[in-house]
Amino acid sequence: MKAAIIGAGNMGSAIARGMAKGSIVPATSITVSNPSQGKLDRLKAAFPALQVTRDNRAAAKGADMVILAVKPWILPDVVEQLRDTLDYDKQEVAAIVAGVSGEELKGMFRKADGYPDLSVDMPNTAMELRESMTFVVEVVGGADRAVKAFSLLGKVMKIEEKLLPAATALASCGIAYAMRYVRAAVEGGVELGFRASEAQAIVVETLKGAASLLALPGVHPESEIDK
Repeated sequence: MKAAIIGAGNMGSAIARGMAKGSIVPATSITVSNPSQGKLDRLKAAFPALQVTRDNRAAAKGADMVILAVKPWILPDVVEQLRDTLDYDKQEVAAIVAGVSGEELKGMFRKADGYPDLSVDMPNTAMELRESMTFVVEVVGGADRAVKAFSLLGKVMKIEEKLLPAATALASCGIAYAMRYVRAAVEGGVELGFRASEAQAIVVETLKGAASLLALPGVHPESEIDK
């Protein structure tokens, strides 16, 4: 798969890094575009084979999968740039843009010959470690390439669009809530006498253990709490 990532912010960079670390999509098949050069330079320094550009059209040209990882107020301008560049019969578009509905996305991409295959997607920043929980909402077509691409970066679940706010709270914002627990527990550990680095290592290992237990078939949190 040849992938174009439009946007090199937190999400776009996490996607690029996660994909480039794997072996299924070589870094030479990944192009990242961004208006400012600094973020591109940092990605290029980490993965020299990665392709970078400040031209969104150049990035999208010839890509099998175009991933839009931009702020919602920037999206209309980005789509305006890409609409006539994309081959709707061959290219699929995935949008990681908070607060933009499938109908709004269709309206932006509408042309006389219809739409490209489109999906709304919501991962989290653990993509960089290939441990994301990503949700895929089909808008046009079956989102086959989106599922394939995000499966390289962790777990994927197809959902109805009405569930997207809940999914965002559980997994996308949810990873930040988990970090809040870790921070509070580490602070408690420090107050009880551990060094900060020791307390964090303890909490991280405990969370890993809890997650591993809950991943076992048929395990429920309450039964583990009772133990």
